[in-house]
Amino acid sequence: MDFVKIKPEDFETLAELQKAYKAEIGEAEPADAELESLKQAIGAGRIQFYGCLCGGALVACCSVCETYSTFHYGRSGVLEDFYIRPAYRHKGIARKLVAFAYAQSGAGSLTVGCADCDLPMYRAIGFKTPLGNLLAYGE
Repeated sequence: MDFVKIKPEDFETLAELQKAYKAEIGEAEPADAELESLKQAIGAGRIQFYGCLCGGALVACCSVCETYSTFHYGRSGVLEDFYIRPAYRHKGIARKLVAFAYAQSGAGSLTVGCADCDLPMYRAIGFKTPLGNLLAYGE
């Protein structure tokens, strides 16, 4: 198991994981224009993706977007797009991938918004401090 920062040239493999992730959570598959927008954002450094390779295949990913947080008055990150292919779950990848993303991103803290059913998993991999409710505004 190897942990890597996903580069723009590895985008096609990441796109397959994005499609699987969206299907699993019941959202529409990203359109070509959306995937192109994501690829451009990765290339411009507006979002970083991290992944786990097993046998050379990308089997897990997550993203971190940088922000500033008054939780610790410094650089922070928002964790999203957390997905592990079903055959690779319960093998310790989740905790290691989040730790890798945290270390590589340089963020002083990571926050995550999740469904109530995912709270136990995120707590188990290290998200311990509740910060109220996270809501989205806009489209």
